[in-house]
Amino acid sequence: MPTQTMKAIRLHEFGGPQVLRHEEVPVPEPGPGEVLVRVHAVGVNPPDWYAREGMPNVPAELKPPMDLPLIPGTDVSGVVEAVAADADGFAAGDEVFGLLRFPTALQAGAYAEYVTAPASDFARKPAGVDHVRAAALAMSGLTAWQFLIELGHDHPSPFQAAQHRPMALDGEKTVLVNGAAGGVGHLALQLAGWKGARVIAVASGGHERFLRELGADEFIDYTKERPEDVARDIDLVLDTVGGPDSRRFLRTVKRGGSLYPVYFGEFDDEENAKLGVTVTAAQVRSNGAQLAELGRLLADGTIRVAIDSTFPLADARAAHERAAQGHLQGKIVLTVA
Repeated sequence: MPTQTMKAIRLHEFGGPQVLRHEEVPVPEPGPGEVLVRVHAVGVNPPDWYAREGMPNVPAELKPPMDLPLIPGTDVSGVVEAVAADADGFAAGDEVFGLLRFPTALQAGAYAEYVTAPASDFARKPAGVDHVRAAALAMSGLTAWQFLIELGHDHPSPFQAAQHRPMALDGEKTVLVNGAAGGVGHLALQLAGWKGARVIAVASGGHERFLRELGADEFIDYTKERPEDVARDIDLVLDTVGGPDSRRFLRTVKRGGSLYPVYFGEFDDEENAKLGVTVTAAQVRSNGAQLAELGRLLADGTIRVAIDSTFPLADARAAHERAAQGHLQGKIVLTVA
């Protein structure tokens, strides 16, 4: 068994990146159905900084419980250290990766040397994929998969009663991905292309070469022209930026098409119905089986994960500062020695 203490990043108050502290804390013990994993890499995601800030813009009734002190993080890749007696599928020494406890816990204690989570949240890490790329794949890959390929659960979005049902993608479909260079966007672009769709990528000009290398058929530089003004007759818009401005894409979608805002915005059901556009969103959920499928696509080169930057665990503050600068190309990852 590991030593009884470990290094982890904790916050004792909500605020900016400066509240992230590198501290000595107890090693967690796996509960029923859980595994203990020695962490090698941690993916950094928007919910991490939302939690760090205390989710100031979220209504109290929608906020998940967040007790301080809090160890942030949900995405890990590492090696199984111990397995609860009733946990199936893994043994000590297995290399695994996962999105942990999401969204039942907004944060799962992943910014640490060890973490526990249900065995069902993990998938085996392919041998040819390093820990950094595996950790980077988890939340972003599952978000893209559950929006575009298979939802895999029947939980409604907290922002909408309508059930999300991914559009069947094929060679007859055109998909526009807004925010295509980011974590979810660059993976969604590749998954849509894998299904045969024609893909239009929207990002700033510096990302064009990167996105065309990933398979974008067309590129729109939003700093030079507004995508909602130039794109028309689109079957599906995946808006990874989302929010209040997402409804501007309604005019680009053909009748019978769909608009999926990853961060749900403000829509008028009557307007959507009049235009003949389906607007639905999903909340990504942990799913080891789906991660295993994504892992296979990553291992065989069908998709690739771009790494914007890496930081040692102790420098989590610097990683969050990098995230705040925006214009990411892929994912930020924390490495754990």
